[in-house]
Amino acid sequence: MATSLSLPSPAAPATHPVAPHPDADRTAWPALALRLRPLAVLCLGAGLGLWATAATLTHRFDPAAIRNGPWTTWPNVGTASIDPYARAIQARSGEIALVAAEGVMFVADRDSAGAPLSGRCTYRVSGPLPYARLWTLGLDTASGEVVDNAARRHAFTSTGIVRRQDGSFTIEVSSVVRPGNWLPAPADSPFILVLRLYETPLGTTPAELGAAALPTIAATDCAG
Repeated sequence: MATSLSLPSPAAPATHPVAPHPDADRTAWPALALRLRPLAVLCLGAGLGLWATAATLTHRFDPAAIRNGPWTTWPNVGTASIDPYARAIQARSGEIALVAAEGVMFVADRDSAGAPLSGRCTYRVSGPLPYARLWTLGLDTASGEVVDNAARRHAFTSTGIVRRQDGSFTIEVSSVVRPGNWLPAPADSPFILVLRLYETPLGTTPAELGAAALPTIAATDCAG
């Protein structure tokens, strides 16, 4: 009887873990950084855009605005030709703008010396005003909201202000109670003054708005 011989199978070669090449990480990081660079640029651009938008709305920046001393107005607000900056500022404040046939609104966030309005100071608002059938001068927060105060006094009107014998007047803006025409200001936050002229012959051209006779805002006392 024939017998078969079985030969032993060759042994499998021994395997050893392969150590990563020391330069592998050095080549992987530049490739990953190259892929992430567009995302980083996009995030940076979005962040700068949001910051610029917030700063523009907070400081009411608008290239089309007309400045007259401490006062600023937007001649195209309330018209079909309103610019995007003014539209965004109006949308943020939530107020209904005056149309050209109704009147003109001026806003001041600085005094006549150029310093930001602050509750740490007392201000004297005085001087001439363009003719208007009615005017109001009020105080709002920097974002355009009404400032609450114990006196519940938020604005003066041309019919409710105390005048001198010659018809002139002075308004004191302060966080501390003042005699006479006192407009309460917040003690610890910035604010703006808003002047509205209703049914005024003052035009809406840059030349007329920039040369209009408007009150001065003088800081008379500052604490700290």
